[in-house]
Parts: sequence; structure tokens; C-alpha cells
Amino acid sequence: MRYRDARAAIEWLEQAFGFERQVVYDGPDDTVAHAELRYGDGVVMLGSERPGDEHRRAGRGWAYVVVEDLEAHYDRAKAAGAEIADEPVVADYGSFYGARDLEGNLWSFGTYRPGP
Repeated sequence: MRYRDARAAIEWLEQAFGFERQVVYDGPDDTVAHAELRYGDGVVMLGSERPGDEHRRAGRGWAYVVVEDLEAHYDRAKAAGAEIADEPVVADYGSFYGARDLEGNLWSFGTYRPGP
């Protein structure tokens, strides 16, 4: 995913969604060339928006992340000011909710874990 202010996004994603910073590589002019944030056994990669890379613009990303305690995760995100796009839904295959980050990327969090 790309962000206009990747450094602020990293801090916000840690606070709101519980990601853990693994690595951040600096780019020119205080940008982020590449960052990896871990959640459980998954990793999300992100960086600063780059001129000429029209397919990877800030606010156009989408990801699904498996969480163990959906209600606690939802409460944490809401308390941090995440825009809730989809209120929690309980389905026969698991529960989920959707939230937008500070730059508009859509994150879906749920208990459904795809098989191998």
C-alpha cells in the first residue's frame, strides 16, 4: 500500500490496528522506501506514494487481516478514530468488520481464516 505520509501511517496502524513494525527503509526527502508491519503470522508491506506510479496511489489499497478477538480489535480501531466502513457482521463462516485508515485504504478484519 502507498501513503502520502507513510511515517504517520505506520504509527497510526500500530496504534489503531495493532500492527508491529518489523522494518522501515528510508527513502529520499523523509519518505519511506519500504516498510513491513506484522500482525500475527502475516505481514503488510507499504511505502510512500511515488511520482509516476499511478497504479499504487494512496487511499486505493485493500487488505483482509485475520484477528482472534474481533470485538476487541473493533473497539481499539474505533477508539483510535478509524472510520468504520462496515459494522461487525456475524456469518456462519466467521465474523468481520471493515475500517478505513487515515488515508482511505480499506481494511477488513475477521475471524475467517482461509485454509492451506
